[in-house]
Amino acid sequence: MRKEDCYFLGKITRRHGLAGNVILKLDTDQPELYNKLESIFVEINGLLVPFFIEKSSWSKLDALNIAFKNSSEALVDQSLGKNVYLPLNTLPKLTGNQFYYHEVIGFEIMDQDNKDCGVIRSVNDQTAQNYFITNLYGKEVVIPMIKDWILEVNREERYIKIELPEGLIDVFLVPSKKDE
Repeated sequence: MRKEDCYFLGKITRRHGLAGNVILKLDTDQPELYNKLESIFVEINGLLVPFFIEKSSWSKLDALNIAFKNSSEALVDQSLGKNVYLPLNTLPKLTGNQFYYHEVIGFEIMDQDNKDCGVIRSVNDQTAQNYFITNLYGKEVVIPMIKDWILEVNREERYIKIELPEGLIDVFLVPSKKDE
């Protein structure tokens, strides 16, 4: 399995108990989708290695207590502190204005007047306010992801139409008096 064909699910954070169980901390808004995992891919030395799950139960709202099939101390040791992935084809299809961050990379952003606001290079979800990072006329533009601003997600034509406040794009493109 290639990493490009997968999405990040979470991280194995620690052991749980004495029976060889581990805690998988999920990085998702919908942990309930992962009730019945049969297997996961654990990144070890840059490779995705399949680990098969014997049983799992909830440790917290966003953490699973997992017992691996054919578990051993060495297997558990290998998995500790490692990132966990699942194949992209296991994600439920989203419709309407919902989207996965990885799927909109390369989409064009347009404002409500169909003016170009750049092509999405990446999505920052490491801050309190998630945002798109686009490239417009060779400049980096940061556009906050606010649910009420998103008017349309067109997967066929690969664009997102957003209602932007007046002057937001100018902040990144127009030199300030101080810069002149």
